Amino acid sequence: MEPVRDEPVRDLSALPKAHLHLHFTGSMRPGTLLELADRHGVRLPDVLTDALSRGESPKLRATDERGWFRFQRLYDAARSCLREPEDIRRLVREAAEEDLKDGSGWLEIQVDPTSYAPRLGGLIPALEIILDAVETASRDTGLGMRVVVAANRMKHPLDARTLARLAVRYADRGVVGFGLSNDERRGMARDFDRAFHIAREGGLLSAPHGGELAGPASVRDCLDDLHASRIGHGVRAADDPRLLKRLADRGVTCEVCPASNVALGVYDKPADVPLRTLFEAGVPMALGADDPLLFGSRLAAQYEIARHAHGFTDAELAELARQSVRASAAPEEVKARLLAGVDDWLNSPAGGDRRTAGSA
Repeated sequence: MEPVRDEPVRDLSALPKAHLHLHFTGSMRPGTLLELADRHGVRLPDVLTDALSRGESPKLRATDERGWFRFQRLYDAARSCLREPEDIRRLVREAAEEDLKDGSGWLEIQVDPTSYAPRLGGLIPALEIILDAVETASRDTGLGMRVVVAANRMKHPLDARTLARLAVRYADRGVVGFGLSNDERRGMARDFDRAFHIAREGGLLSAPHGGELAGPASVRDCLDDLHASRIGHGVRAADDPRLLKRLADRGVTCEVCPASNVALGVYDKPADVPLRTLFEAGVPMALGADDPLLFGSRLAAQYEIARHAHGFTDAELAELARQSVRASAAPEEVKARLLAGVDDWLNSPAGGDRRTAGSA
């Protein structure tokens, strides 16, 4: 084995990029969650409080239904701490601040407003509070921000149709896409085809989850039944070369979240996540943090995984950033600015990050 050379490399937090896979509650800072829980008198599960108090992530594994239930229980507990409009505004502002530190120039945050409606006065008020918070945070921080409204595949497809109509209604207020989240092993994608048809007819991107906890068939269902333009995760497509070619030929972007895949037990270690397989097959990718609150790492860390666990060069990392920008719903002038910034980053002298190139 050749010795690893100590080579200067560029700072990945300075690489302009778009963040296309970040869940609303999961974007919260751990300290913010602990403060809100204390303020609202919410008793969080001990496993969550203990881990966050130590600056760690809770131990998770969701490859079986009991494991997924435990993960969802922690997420629901965190979500129960968001009770007032000011809580929503704080979460969104802090998510923007964290993204800016990681080099993001565009963020599409994903949310199911029905989860917040009971405490915020109903479905429409909840979405309007979220959209107002996004607009304010974007204006105050300078980060381009939009919203992907996501249906819950554990609920009835009629609920998804209601959400799709609502999402289209607010397309001029910052909603750019429609998603489908939660355990993909439950609920067939085709059951939600009408909701996604409504969203697409209204000009929204189709961005359902697939190919994470379930195999390649889940990705195919998203393509065939929901006409996905992006796939949330999609990594299990690596198990099917013909599916990889189909994704590449159609230019369907996979929103890959390496740290999340390992934390949930989809893969045992970062080097097992098939980033190189998808990249070399020509499948566009947009690296995302998914739920940093529970998985312990944000956007730039996903690029660090590509660099250190998969040997991506700075030129390849720049291409990953370009792919994230191209797959976004950002206006063309924003895309052009970010893409120019990627070129500037790549053309700048290396040495901003002195860690050993290729080390884990």
